[in-house]
Amino acid sequence: MHRRDFTPNLTGTCHRPTIWRLSKDPALRFLLVEDDPDLARSVAERLRLDGHGVDIAQSIGAAQDHLATAGYDLILLDIMLPDGDGRDFLGAHRRARADTPVIVMTARSAVSDRVALLDTGADDYITKPFDFNELEARVRAVLRRRNGSAQPLVTFADITFDPIGALVSVGGEARDLRNRELRLLEILIGAPGRIHSKGQLCDRLFSAAEAVSDNAIEVYVARLRKKLEGSGARVETVRGVGYRLVAGPAS
Repeated sequence: MHRRDFTPNLTGTCHRPTIWRLSKDPALRFLLVEDDPDLARSVAERLRLDGHGVDIAQSIGAAQDHLATAGYDLILLDIMLPDGDGRDFLGAHRRARADTPVIVMTARSAVSDRVALLDTGADDYITKPFDFNELEARVRAVLRRRNGSAQPLVTFADITFDPIGALVSVGGEARDLRNRELRLLEILIGAPGRIHSKGQLCDRLFSAAEAVSDNAIEVYVARLRKKLEGSGARVETVRGVGYRLVAGPAS
């Protein structure tokens, strides 16, 4: 078992891994920028119980380190941090033309404060203390706005993937995929024929703090192959390189 560090993982090995689930959404990866250890732990644990990946940064510097080495679906950002103001981090993030959605977690409830946050580049905000159900709802709303409420279905061969509803069908027949299986399919079907190394898949499936065995990716690939049995596509192993989704039945 290994712990993941901040070294970009482009090799064939899996250096590390938990993921979440806003109802039936595919697994997402979050950066939680919060210096209160109790709040950070409770939010992260709740998200991970739903099957999502969560990396915690307790400072702006740590957040920048994470962003330099990994991609995220959404950032949850506190304002008062030990090495600076979260609003400055947000402004710099937007000036760098980064489009990762950001929800600000703030104790400030004045209208002027909320307006300033939105004008700085926040996609939404939530006032502390908050109910987790409200946070989930705000995340769903932000992702719907970013993705478009009518995001088209993704199809390859006879596989149809609905990224909003987290639904998969093969030849019109529904298939029940678990969270990481959905995420793995989302990665592969998003670029059919492209080879993804084991390290690259690890980086997108698991969070930085998780421990994972070296065969973790093989396990999820095997599960996905089983769920896609009888389809007109298969997950192909390119020995020593990685995996790709190609047309044709399993050999």
